[in-house]
This record gives sequence, structure tokens and C-alpha cells, in this order.
Amino acid sequence: MSLPSNYSPDSPVPGHQRIFGARDLFSLWFSLGIGLMVLQTGALLAPGLGLAGSILAIATGTLVGVLLLAAVGVIGSDTGLSAMAALRLSLGKHGAALPAILNLLQLIGWGSFEIIVMRDAASLLGAQSFGENSAWNSPLLWTLFFGGLATLLAVSGPLTFVRRVLRKWGIWLLLGACLWLTWNLFAKADLAALWARAGDGSMSLAVGFDIAIAMPLSWLPLIADYSRFGKRASRVFGGTALGFFIGNFWLMSLGVAYTLAFAPSGEVNALLLALAGAGLGIPLLLILLDESENAFADIHSAAVSSGLLLRLKVEHLALAIGIVCTLIACFAPLAQYQNFLLLIGSVFAPLFGVVLVDHFVLRGRRLPARVTSLHLGAVLAWAGGVATYHLLANYAPDVGATLPALLLAGLLHGVLGFSRGRETVPA
Repeated sequence: MSLPSNYSPDSPVPGHQRIFGARDLFSLWFSLGIGLMVLQTGALLAPGLGLAGSILAIATGTLVGVLLLAAVGVIGSDTGLSAMAALRLSLGKHGAALPAILNLLQLIGWGSFEIIVMRDAASLLGAQSFGENSAWNSPLLWTLFFGGLATLLAVSGPLTFVRRVLRKWGIWLLLGACLWLTWNLFAKADLAALWARAGDGSMSLAVGFDIAIAMPLSWLPLIADYSRFGKRASRVFGGTALGFFIGNFWLMSLGVAYTLAFAPSGEVNALLLALAGAGLGIPLLLILLDESENAFADIHSAAVSSGLLLRLKVEHLALAIGIVCTLIACFAPLAQYQNFLLLIGSVFAPLFGVVLVDHFVLRGRRLPARVTSLHLGAVLAWAGGVATYHLLANYAPDVGATLPALLLAGLLHGVLGFSRGRETVPA
């Protein structure tokens, strides 16, 4: 069977073209859970929490995050709709416009960040291998290369990428790279001493949890763009949760350990140089190339989101957005993105608290009888969750904000939804 190209964001994927099984989704989400930005997020946690505290924050944050991520993925497989199109079922046609715009903006930001991360890492490796004045140390060259690669993958579409690249050989290269970095760490670092050493207290466990959970939650507005091609909900849930948890927990933990063992200054370049010393830099190079898959997902899903606003083909929008991300990466420096991760949680975690309750509780995984212009109760519940997030983040940071905001938004929507009732039809 030939692989279909990109589908319209408005229309459900036909049942006979839902070809992703658990292995496909495991490969995709294991890959998306791995990356240089994941390693660098681990480096953020290392000084304040130490190795033991960081591992606890990563394990709990990632576990809760992937369960929520996989549950949202089931919505894509239940409806066959893209992520932003599925929001219309919960928020209404006009209510889903704002999340689509916010999602487009944050995906362009993420896509640009990914290209910047790849550029800086490749330039550092080039300078280390061929000298400071070498052409391989050209930031512009690497920006154009990685921007072009990510755009090409996004234009080709998710089915071609997952089935022909990741599933056949990409997943095995990534596993090999992770195993080599892990072996190098155990061979050269005194992990027992690192485990016994406490962090400096500059970060609380709750903030570490929020940073860790932000990584899987940052994919909530995208996952249905890929899970809509899933065969069965159980395979979508299992493949997504297991793949992302293993990849994200593994790489973020390596980021913590490598920072504490070999780059105590916490500087990005020091971490990259430490990683480059393992296996002649080949594992780092493979992870660097894998980062292009994250940028591909950002660009493709940005195109799908904008496809709800502009009546253009997704592949044409992907080309335009890829060019925009590449241009931004050419002129924007890599900044501290801890606040960016937390901002994503403040907007999208409460939103998907509403969506999860609407789909699984109020509608029982059925389609609504009709899609109205605006579901005011759902929008109010979302706004209440966002306000809760920022109140907790500002006045009670030790409590954590992401999970309480998501739960409160879902609870508010459940109360408002049960009071009004919702007509449904079988999916």
C-alpha cells in the first residue's frame, strides 16, 4: 500500500488509511523524547537538585506527562482529526481559533529553537574537529543545512518519515547512541559520589517537576496530528507512553549526570564538549541529527494548525513555515528557555485538562451531536486553569503549578458540562 501524503486538517483520516501500530508510535515518540534540548533541560535541573533530586523530578514529571500525552493521543485516534481540529469539538469553532494561533506561534518558536540548538552544536563539533577557522565552524552553513533538512522532512509528511526512516533503521541508531553515552558515563564517572551529593537548593523539587512535565506536555497540541493515523486506541496509548517515557527519562537523566560529572559549570558548551568526548563524538552526532526530527514535528504541526486558518495545502504551508523558522534561527541567539517551557505549561496544560474531561467524561469518547460556534463553559474553565497556574507559580512556587491547573480546569469544565448536558453521537 502506498503511503498517503498530508491530509486536510479539517477532515478525519479515513479508517483504511490509519496504518500506525504500536511499533510505529513507539519509534516516533522515543525519537521525539530524545534530543539535545532534552539533555540541556537535564542540565537546568542538575545544580539545584543534584542527581538524586533531579532523577526524582524527571521520573515523576515525565510519568505524569506521558500518561496525559498518550490520553490526548487517543483523542486523535478516536476522531481521526488533527489536534487543532479536535479542539473544535470541545471549545467550538470560534473557541478553538485562539489555541490554534497560540499553537502556531509556539511551534514556530520551538522549530527555530531546535534549528539554533543543532547549529550551535554542529559548529562546536566542527571547530573541535577541524579548527576554529574551518568552514565546518560556520553557523550560517549549519543553520541553512538543518533548517533545510527539517523543512524537507515536514513537507514529506509524517507517514513517509515514520515508516521509511524511523521504523526501519533510525530507532536502532538512536538506541545505540544512548547506550554508548550511558556506558561512557558508568565507565568514567563516580555515580555513587554524585548520588550522595545534594543540590545547592537553588531549585525546588516542585519547580523541577514542572520543568520535567513541560517536556511531554509541550507535545499535547501536536500529538493528534500523528495519532490520527493510529490503528487502535490501545496501541496509540501504549506506544506513545512507553516510547516517550523511555527516551525522555533516559536523555534528561544523562543530561543531569554528564553536567554534574563533566561540566559542573553548567554551561551548554561545556556539556556538549563532555558529550563529544564519548565515542569520538559519534553518539552526539546521531542525537544531533535526531534533533531534526523534533524540528520536523514542529514545522509539520505548525503547518497543520495554520491550515485551519488558511485554505492552503499543508505541504505548501510546511515549506513556508520551515523557511520562516530558518530565517529566525539565522538572526536569533539561543536564550535561556526555562521560562518558555513553563509558559507553555501555563497555557496548554489547563486547555487539555478541559479537552480530556470533555472527551472521556462528558462525551464518553463519542462525537458531539453538533459543533457550535463557542462552548463558553469550556473557555471559562480553560481561563480559570491558566489563572490558577500563574497564581500558584507566583505565590506558592513550592506547590507546583502545572498539575493543579490542569486538574482544576478539568474539574471546572466537568461541573459546567454536567450542569448543561452534552448531546453525542457514536464516533
